[in-house]
Amino acid sequence: MAAPRRAWILFGFSTEEATGEPGPGLGPRRLEPGPAGIRRLWPAWSYVVVETGAGLEVRSGALRRRLPGWAEALPSETHLVLRGRGGAQAWPRAAALRGELRGAPAWNRDLSPPPRHPPPLPLLPGGGFAIPRPPFFAALPGGVQARRLVLGHEHVLVLGAAGEIHAWGGGRHGQLGHGTLESELQPRLVEALAGVPMQEVAAGGWHSASVSEAGDLYMWGWNESGQLALPSKALAEERAQGEDVGDTGLMPHQEQSATKDAAFISIQAFPALLDLPQDVEVSKVSCGSRHTAVVTRGGELYTWGWGKYGQLGHGDNASSDQPHRVEYLVAEGLQVEEVVCGPWTTYVCVLEP
Repeated sequence: MAAPRRAWILFGFSTEEATGEPGPGLGPRRLEPGPAGIRRLWPAWSYVVVETGAGLEVRSGALRRRLPGWAEALPSETHLVLRGRGGAQAWPRAAALRGELRGAPAWNRDLSPPPRHPPPLPLLPGGGFAIPRPPFFAALPGGVQARRLVLGHEHVLVLGAAGEIHAWGGGRHGQLGHGTLESELQPRLVEALAGVPMQEVAAGGWHSASVSEAGDLYMWGWNESGQLALPSKALAEERAQGEDVGDTGLMPHQEQSATKDAAFISIQAFPALLDLPQDVEVSKVSCGSRHTAVVTRGGELYTWGWGKYGQLGHGDNASSDQPHRVEYLVAEGLQVEEVVCGPWTTYVCVLEP
């Protein structure tokens, strides 16, 4: 029997739309693997960097540009940070899309001697982490032993060696998980999760998520679009308006309208333990700007939050404050292995039978 093949499927905003070309619509799209296949990817809003067997490649619409000599990427809409064996550099986005990384980069950091097992970006060997916009580098305060670091729009989360989480940066939407809306200049332990070892951490625009070693999902921060899977007043009002005009065509996964005295949550400043349908256990989590996606230990994908561009994968452009399984993947017999959210997109790595 042949081994399952890996493929990447995209839901949501397309790089064609970002470049002004006609978009392909709400349906799922398969990423062209090329002769070497796709191993990993790093999405921005208007482009994505993919790792193939031949190295890194930047894609935007029909554009394809090789980035030879680099191992990892950290993209933004202004700059692209690249890490190679002996160093890290930041280049203007336009130069990366032209494939012309010549002259002096916007930022450069020597990483010699190269470590045998470098930490994943944004972390850099020797302490500190990269940022895909000026000043491009920040020191990691002493005492924090990071095995993974993730960046939101205004905040930073670190998963420590013992499974603890530290958070700092902007906190006005509760995204730090400290129970307040205050900002923090230095890493601070998320005390509500102390004693619960975590294996995954993710940062959205202004919300955060983590997965425990037991497969439990915790979320906190901004819930304006239902990205925490907690009751959202804005979405309840949208559903009520749709029912008033009899327009439910864009919402095949109908959700119960909230009553006037329902307990809506706009900001969740402490981590909340979420109960997913059928009490499924979670293995991976990723956050977009205002949506969330998780992979279960059974290889299924659940999504919720902002869905204007079809990034939730349910065949519509409705938003949701309730987790829903992506039925397209189940119907196709696809086992989900990985999920990576861009700002308005969801990239899913699946195993094909």
